[in-house]
Amino acid sequence: MDDSTIQRISITKLVKDHPNLELIAEHNNAIKVKETLKNEDIDLIFLDIEMPIISGFDLLDNLEKQPQIIFITGKTQYAFKAFDYKAIDFLQKPVSAKRFDFAISKVLDFFKLRIEKERISDDNYIMIKSNFKNFKVFLDDIKFVQAFGDYVKVVTKEQTYTVLSTLKGFNERLPSDQFLRVHKSYIVNLSKIKKYESKNLWIKDIEIPISRNRKKELDFAMASIGIS
Repeated sequence: MDDSTIQRISITKLVKDHPNLELIAEHNNAIKVKETLKNEDIDLIFLDIEMPIISGFDLLDNLEKQPQIIFITGKTQYAFKAFDYKAIDFLQKPVSAKRFDFAISKVLDFFKLRIEKERISDDNYIMIKSNFKNFKVFLDDIKFVQAFGDYVKVVTKEQTYTVLSTLKGFNERLPSDQFLRVHKSYIVNLSKIKKYESKNLWIKDIEIPISRNRKKELDFAMASIGIS
């Protein structure tokens, strides 16, 4: 996010050209960024500090969940404060392709380390069998599970697995503080719920029905993780 059109175009091109990055959105003010962060799973943002309406620092101060940050600014005096926000890097305008790539290498190292730490844990994944192959699926990656005849579909961030199981049987394999059966045909990852109403909830843009007798359980479960 940057309020300079030329600089924003430059950074956007660098992001699009990088094989390990996917551009979700670009904005010229922090208000729009905050709205995007509410509706999308964002891992990394490029953030200018001197912005119209509110500054980059003010934006971060008002976020419940902060993605990884690379600050971009023309003024080096902000560098020290930037790292108070646990920024991965601090880029000074104009940003060269070489310096950009170096910053992204630090980002990739960070996420590789985080993934390795997750893999050490014994209780954050399940093993499933799909198409005669065994897969290790991390619980945090599962969006929802859907009944599909004699099978269930396990929908993750990356792909969908078809597993021979009843929905009830699969539900018993999942931690109850993270997953909830909200309908006869659906189990959802509570942390992936974007919003919900009396009869439906949304994970990203996917609408999932809520059984009438499951609504109170959902209210209680969402409140227990600080969402209501």
